[in-house]
Amino acid sequence: MNFFTIPYVNRKYTCLLIAVLFGATVLSAQQSPEQRLLELGIELKEPSEPVANYVNAVRTGKLVFLAGKGPRTPEGDLITGKLGKDLSVEQGYDAARAVAILQLAVLKSELGDLSRVKRIVKVLGMVNATEDFTDHPEVINGFSDLMVEVLGEKGKHARAAVGMGSLPRNIAVEIELIVEVED
Repeated sequence: MNFFTIPYVNRKYTCLLIAVLFGATVLSAQQSPEQRLLELGIELKEPSEPVANYVNAVRTGKLVFLAGKGPRTPEGDLITGKLGKDLSVEQGYDAARAVAILQLAVLKSELGDLSRVKRIVKVLGMVNATEDFTDHPEVINGFSDLMVEVLGEKGKHARAAVGMGSLPRNIAVEIELIVEVED
């Protein structure tokens, strides 16, 4: 018998057991998003001010609308290129993950504490892609996966992942989101 012949439910528990036995970190209900970021080795930097006539976030009631952000390297350079031509799906995934880090920094700046996030409600992921590229969801998974890694169930969201003929400054992806917050 190998791992893939174990029924799905048992595989789930087998993975959990392996994680516990080998010291892997399991996101607990008591663990704060900031603690989870530390464990992942992610440092949130102060978000930059927009260079045009808009703001990073607008709060109305219990919702925060975050402006679209493009991916940057840890050094601050834009991650550019067109998926299906210049970048692989894996590179696009990493670019979307980089945007997630930037958006978490905006949220932290806006809320003061990421524990105030009640739920990521909606994500719009735009992929700079060739017209024959069709793996948009796999690219935007880089964003979605990190939201769940950091926020647990609160990070699960409705989403659109769409292709664009171009994006500003030739960035690989641009992602905006709507977040529900606790009072």
